Amino acid sequence: MTDTPQAPDQSDENALAPYDAVLLLGFGGPEAPDEVMPFLRRVTAGRGIPDERLAAVGEHYHHFGGRSPINDQNRALIAALRGELDSRGIDTPIVWGNRNSAPFIDDAFREIHADGHRRVVVLTTSAYSCYSSCRQYRENLADAAATVAEEGIELTIDKVAQYAPRPGFAAANLDELVRSLRTLDGAPDGEIALLFVTHSIPDAMDDTSGPGDGEGNLYRRQHLALASRLAEEAGRLLGRDLTGELVFCSRSGPPSHPWLEPDVNDRLRELAAEGVRTAVVAPIGFVSDHMEVVYDLDTEAQETADELGLRLVRVPTVGTSPTFVGDLVDALLERAAEARGEGVPQFEGRRPSVCEPGCCPNLRHARPALCGSD
Repeated sequence: MTDTPQAPDQSDENALAPYDAVLLLGFGGPEAPDEVMPFLRRVTAGRGIPDERLAAVGEHYHHFGGRSPINDQNRALIAALRGELDSRGIDTPIVWGNRNSAPFIDDAFREIHADGHRRVVVLTTSAYSCYSSCRQYRENLADAAATVAEEGIELTIDKVAQYAPRPGFAAANLDELVRSLRTLDGAPDGEIALLFVTHSIPDAMDDTSGPGDGEGNLYRRQHLALASRLAEEAGRLLGRDLTGELVFCSRSGPPSHPWLEPDVNDRLRELAAEGVRTAVVAPIGFVSDHMEVVYDLDTEAQETADELGLRLVRVPTVGTSPTFVGDLVDALLERAAEARGEGVPQFEGRRPSVCEPGCCPNLRHARPALCGSD
């Protein structure tokens, strides 16, 4: 039996070596009304979705003045990461890039190269494992790397593993859940429903999420594992009988294509008919208050709850929680330790930093992807 490797030194100014830059890679979002349609066209490129359908989705953004909250949240996360790195004596720069809006990934690579950096570690704002939340990011990294290579810019690029199973991610979500549940002191357990919410994806994408070993459904399994852990721990801390269940939001695509269910609004209607009076909604599938949270939950689900006479308690996302931010920095340091050939701490569900062959495949057509073994 071997000893579990120790965490890398947390206060060494060279702790991120061999990396000399960090790229925070986000999804992106519009920041003004005239950016909404171009943004949505980029997101759906190649899928043949008509502008009429995109315009309907665009109304979600126009409800908030045509500005997505996601970019400001990434700015805040970068500032929090900067503060955490500085507190550990690590001055490695953090550069920001997005898949679907400025600053784009290729521009981030140009900035990194112009500043004299050559080896980059990428941290995405997507925590879970499936095509949309992992491999598609890796495909976009490959596209951007190929674009700048035509200009003579060469970088070595690695990526932090999907971090949904990390203990710090669970701890940060637990802190927020417990704080929200404490507001319900006196409410009978039988009248409270605990709903863990994430972004729905096509059944086929979930079926093929994870390595190409035939097991699949890693996206849903990661969520169920976290939801079960949070319900158990919160119930223990509060002396409540909590079970919780996983529900979904933000479904898109034609009705003929099955997506993960139940939808949060449908489940709220069922729960109200069963006599539930309070629904606690914990958006564990999101690291900050994305449009899917502020519109799909705070707007649509709240309207559904109001119609049903349900009290809806929305648990905050982890955002810039010190626990979450500290764990992300730990993940960066562990990735650097791996790059140096050192061992790192193990925990249940830990994902490899280099994706396995066939992991979370592109079901439309094969495309090059960085940071994987295929």
